[in-house]
Amino acid sequence: MRFMILVKANKDSEAGVLPDEKILTEMGQFNEELVKAGVMLAAEGLQPSSKGARVKFSGEKRTVIDGPFAETKELVAGFWLWQVKSKDEAIEWLKRAPFDGGTEVEIRQVFEAGTSAPSSLRNSGSRKNACARRLRGKTKS
Repeated sequence: MRFMILVKANKDSEAGVLPDEKILTEMGQFNEELVKAGVMLAAEGLQPSSKGARVKFSGEKRTVIDGPFAETKELVAGFWLWQVKSKDEAIEWLKRAPFDGGTEVEIRQVFEAGTSAPSSLRNSGSRKNACARRLRGKTKS
């Protein structure tokens, strides 16, 4: 099972302030443990929302909204993608992460072939092909 681990943004991450050296070192060690255990598939920190944008879709209309975005509690500062046997295993790994100070981290399972994904993805043969077909249907030639 794959899980995305979403680290919520806070005022510091939105200001572009990096954690102190001690936390960065501890996080590096934690990430090494994840890699050695074969758990980590990917991990990245994200730039503040002031460097991002949102695109709102309404029928044929596309509206671009430039950051920053006001609601930091709804923003993501970084993520991991983990391969584990269960949600409980992901939770146990996450409990070992060197977070403090009220940091909130969300765990979400990734849809896999044969799971309770929408039938358009389950029966398509591959998620990539299903996405490509959906995009071709929305794109004008």
